[in-house]
Amino acid sequence: MDVLATGVQRDERPLLERAFSPRHSVRCLETVLTADTVPLAAGYEAVSTSVSAVLDAPVLETLVRGGTRLITQRSTGYNNIDLDHAERLGLTVARVADYSPYAVAEFAWTLATALNRGIVRAARRSRDFDPRLDGLLGRDLHGRTVGVIGTGRIGTAFAAIGRGFGMRLLGWDITVDPACEQLGMEYVELDRLCREADLISLHVPLMPSTHHLIDARRLAELKDDVILVNTGRGALIDSAALIDALGRGRLGGVGLDVYEEEAGVFFYDKALEVMTDETLARLLTFARVLVTSHQAYYTVDAVGQIVDATVRNVDDYLAGRITECTLVPKSP
Repeated sequence: MDVLATGVQRDERPLLERAFSPRHSVRCLETVLTADTVPLAAGYEAVSTSVSAVLDAPVLETLVRGGTRLITQRSTGYNNIDLDHAERLGLTVARVADYSPYAVAEFAWTLATALNRGIVRAARRSRDFDPRLDGLLGRDLHGRTVGVIGTGRIGTAFAAIGRGFGMRLLGWDITVDPACEQLGMEYVELDRLCREADLISLHVPLMPSTHHLIDARRLAELKDDVILVNTGRGALIDSAALIDALGRGRLGGVGLDVYEEEAGVFFYDKALEVMTDETLARLLTFARVLVTSHQAYYTVDAVGQIVDATVRNVDDYLAGRITECTLVPKSP
């Protein structure tokens, strides 16, 4: 089968080409699939998309008119896909059910520790031959409290690292994970977690019940010097409320690998353009905010697993199989 893969990073391309060969032919494009670029998919029965793709009703309709019957997204999240409309159109939709949780968990800790010890500022000073320590005073993580919001595979891996630091573990989720309890985690109400944690990391999926989970009210409950990290989905945090809290001198550090309006910004070179997103521009002005471009998953291990799952999704579609990766099954 001929497959079109969109939103492909340069490091990802050889992995995709190697995994699809020799059973399938794949054309890799760096271009993200949106209303403007969807004509590129005409003639491809199978299209593989990135998490930045905009797969709303008009885009899905254009895909179907062009002959597409399978969408296999290279991510676990799928809030960017109108699944109900896809089903009405007779599309098959699949995702990657899981991949290395350590990639995201380790990156979340990278953001947290970089913020705690002022690594970015220190590195910039070193380049300027300015070795002062002013403003770089951090805190021992040992003995402090970390709050893990969402204790699935990634949250559990994150908690295990926190245990290694010698931290007290608080968790919140709709279900209790025995592995986290074995680590010594205490499950508490979300408001209590927000009040007591010195460091908070978000690992829940984005859905109506978690949209702006960290809003103005919960931000007000956080400790003034808390470190807040989000490697889940941007809309888990109310960005406007976050800016207001930061502007009042609250929060010890904020690490964001995701952002509410990242589509059309992340993964693109915008260096020569005017930043039109005033919210993101404002976030980037705060010295205690560290923003990265949705790269937490980006390890050779995790990307390799994502690519392998994508190939399996194509094979399963051709065989008529429904798996844990299937979001919308093939029409009879």
